[in-house]
Amino acid sequence: MSEKSRLLYYALWIAHPILEMGIVAFMLRRGLHRKFKFFFGYILVQLATFAVLFPATWRGLAATFYLYWGLDALSVAFGFAVIHEVFVDVFRPFQTLRDLGTVLFKWAGLVMLLVAVVASVSTNSTEILPWMQAIITSQRCVRMIQVGMVLFLLFFAHYVGVSRRQHSFGIALGFGSFAVLELVLISSWVGKHFSGPWMSILNMAAYNSTLVVWFGYIAVKRPARDASLSLLQPQRWEQGLYDIHHPLPADSLIPMFESMVDRALSRTQPAAAGPETQPAASVARAAAAAGAGSFSPPTAGISSER
Repeated sequence: MSEKSRLLYYALWIAHPILEMGIVAFMLRRGLHRKFKFFFGYILVQLATFAVLFPATWRGLAATFYLYWGLDALSVAFGFAVIHEVFVDVFRPFQTLRDLGTVLFKWAGLVMLLVAVVASVSTNSTEILPWMQAIITSQRCVRMIQVGMVLFLLFFAHYVGVSRRQHSFGIALGFGSFAVLELVLISSWVGKHFSGPWMSILNMAAYNSTLVVWFGYIAVKRPARDASLSLLQPQRWEQGLYDIHHPLPADSLIPMFESMVDRALSRTQPAAAGPETQPAASVARAAAAAGAGSFSPPTAGISSER
């Protein structure tokens, strides 16, 4: 790495704690550290990473290697927890959908751990240790989930009543955009399109952009979620899942009442189609029955009296 590239690299790296401390300050000021606990913890882990690694890099300590990988594993764990935190905030008005998402989130975490273990056991590389391969695989799995999360919010935010100006959307947007750029850089590095120094500089610049997005969303006061919105589609999903989890008993009177109402409506519809013919037919049948067994006066006599 040349001297100019090295200076640019360290300048981008030093910008990380400056932006992160601004995010922490605004989260504490607005009380968002209680609402987004894992995201707040993620930012604190990044600050600790800089405080440990930056001096160790200048001094060339041997423990820097293990410190880096330990903090990276902790960052992956917090990043995965932030995904669930954003999901819970998005589906806060829908308890049944939120519970289903929590179950799916736990299964996704279990599958991710299994994939990481299998990847670490099956690696044959002499440069990467098995536990390092497990951390790298877990990180890539988290990045893919983060990309899926931001795509979901981009296309389905209006279905669940989430505005693109809310904090949860900004957090997901930052993680998703950085995940896309990082995966693209990894693919370019594997394909030998970028060298190591430039890949590190671009990765630093991408993370700075993510911090700027988070700082903008946290610093500016965002409108609260409008609870008066009529979200018919997610409400139908919510009701459908609730009916599956809480089926009606066999002796319930609600289905009987519904069938009675349906039968009543089906009977009144033909009657409404011909309201004038039915009374006329009834009068005709009554007159015929009366004339068969009784005397009726002549028509002429009745008209003369009038």
